[in-house]
Amino acid sequence: MNLSVLKDIYGVCRLKPDEAVPAWAMTGEFYTVSKTFEELSIICEASLIPDGIQVELGWMVMKVEGPLDFALIGILAALSGTLADRGVSIFAVSTFDTDYLLVKEKDYKNAVEALRDAGHLVSQ
Repeated sequence: MNLSVLKDIYGVCRLKPDEAVPAWAMTGEFYTVSKTFEELSIICEASLIPDGIQVELGWMVMKVEGPLDFALIGILAALSGTLADRGVSIFAVSTFDTDYLLVKEKDYKNAVEALRDAGHLVSQ
């Protein structure tokens, strides 16, 4: 697989499920919003997140270059398995066209090395 790395550091935010999606969350190169009965989850650039928000900071985003065909099998399994074998935890997000892997900034170099060792191309 070919992966590219987004340039910014990201945060994963948790808001109450009845809150509206805030304007600060919907800017930047990449953001995603998920809502369930339990939470409103937002991933966005860390620099945009105001104080007082429940957040896990320090994520790097790796994009699987797509678009990917829905019939493809095992893309996330192959990538996440490679990273798991190296002790790298991920947070995965899928869109219509492709998949994104979030890895902690502290694990980023190890993640890139693991993916390259497994034959994947990672462009920084």
